[in-house]
Amino acid sequence: MAKPKKTPRPKADTPKGFRDYFGAEVTQRAEMLRKIAAVYHRYGFDALESAAVETVEALGKFLPDVDRPNAGVFAWQEDAEGDKPGDWLALRYDLTAPLARVYAQHRNDLPTPYRRYAMGPVWRNEKPGPGRFRQFYQCDADTVGAPSVAADAEICAMLCDCLEEVGIPRGDYVVRVNNRKVLDGVMEVAGLSGEDKAAKRGIVLRAVDKLDRLGVEGVRALLGEGRKDESGDFAAGAGLSAEQADVVMGFLTSKERARAKTLDDLRNAAKREDGLLASWIATELDYHEEPWKLIEERFNAGRYAGLLVLEELSKLVGDSLVGNQGIDELEMITALLDAQGYGPDRIVIDPSVVRGLGYYTGPVFEAELTFEITDEKGRPRNFGSVAGGGRYDDLVKRFTGQEVPATGISIGVDRLLAALHAKGRMQQTEAGPVVVTVMDKARMADYQAMVAELRQAGIRAEVYLGNPKNFGNQLKYADKRGSPVAVIAGGDEFDKGVVQIKDLILGAKIAESATLEEWKDRPSQYEVPRDQMVAKVREILDAHR
Repeated sequence: MAKPKKTPRPKADTPKGFRDYFGAEVTQRAEMLRKIAAVYHRYGFDALESAAVETVEALGKFLPDVDRPNAGVFAWQEDAEGDKPGDWLALRYDLTAPLARVYAQHRNDLPTPYRRYAMGPVWRNEKPGPGRFRQFYQCDADTVGAPSVAADAEICAMLCDCLEEVGIPRGDYVVRVNNRKVLDGVMEVAGLSGEDKAAKRGIVLRAVDKLDRLGVEGVRALLGEGRKDESGDFAAGAGLSAEQADVVMGFLTSKERARAKTLDDLRNAAKREDGLLASWIATELDYHEEPWKLIEERFNAGRYAGLLVLEELSKLVGDSLVGNQGIDELEMITALLDAQGYGPDRIVIDPSVVRGLGYYTGPVFEAELTFEITDEKGRPRNFGSVAGGGRYDDLVKRFTGQEVPATGISIGVDRLLAALHAKGRMQQTEAGPVVVTVMDKARMADYQAMVAELRQAGIRAEVYLGNPKNFGNQLKYADKRGSPVAVIAGGDEFDKGVVQIKDLILGAKIAESATLEEWKDRPSQYEVPRDQMVAKVREILDAHR
């Protein structure tokens, strides 16, 4: 008789595209979320925790691939094998689609505007890669029901505060702001409006979105006949004429042209008495005794940088109604931020920000870390984007049929943590607990009393709960835990009413390089009265902070 086959053991492997997080990684993320939540809360946003699962129907247009409804998400059908299969369900792809459903479902009970923040994992069934996982954390804040661009300006200011709160100082980041309406106006001027131009407009938008990767010449090639990449593959272009391509490229390079402006250009703008710069300069001339000195100072400090860009964009959009509306909104955002003290050292107008072209309907913003790091091959590069968002006024319309204005931001917590690690601003590991060793199993109650006293004093501590037979193993355990201190007490100590406090960090340093004489002069173990245990442990911990 043949032996029955043994059931193979499951492989202890993390699923592809996922990873496990240990110790410091988890606590550091939790601390970062706490800090960001505190900023959101300070700005008056309320917390929301929605379900991790949504119906695919509710996700709708927010799915990554609208042509394949279940692609890009982890989806399944309820009772798929039954006579009446149920709904298709999916793990949430982001935190915005759930907000749309929640607001539509509970709008009669929620205030308007509704200001909410949400934090948690999201899942994307996409091809994983280096640093790209199928599960990651997002940290969102959104205002629903506020049509004013004051809501967009507030989001930008709040984003700056969040970055600085978690340890990214001014000078190491910039929040870049643009407006989708300005790009729509540029398209109109280039003759790319209307349904019959939708396909060509889509190619143009995708080309524009590749500016960072392909550069100016690469984008221009895609606006024309097409481009061959390094592998030899050819991507067909939009087939624009040279004049049409010039309009689009003028939009993308307006920031560079603005940088080339001089103070003489400002003087000439004031003389012309037309345009955005003229009106702003006229205000300065009216209210200040030494206006040109002040204007020169503001110009050199970059205070007019946004206006210079807007002046360039204003020339491009011409008489386009939607284009000029976008410029007016950017001008208002700049003024509102300037009034709050958020100037071009932190927030700038940048036409190259074109994120989510099919999603956003107005202002868009992106936070970029500007410091250099080295990649896995040792090459220097900028860290890049860690947050993005904008206005999306079609958020709730799918559910209610009524347009509801909304704007928001999503912060990539994992990328922020990676940035802080790359700059050496966050430790890779965290200190372990104080370990109370066990010399006598019969006195476990005494050891538990010790650890309780340490915990009540706010000190992280634990009793060794493994096999106490080998004391050396207990110290090895403390070392593996990264423990800074070990508390030792056996029969002699209990009889004398004392405890031994071992400074494990100092002991390790002495063991590395000290001579016998130095070791004797620098003891790392102290005998103290039992009632002074907490004070001595705290003294050692404070010395190592």
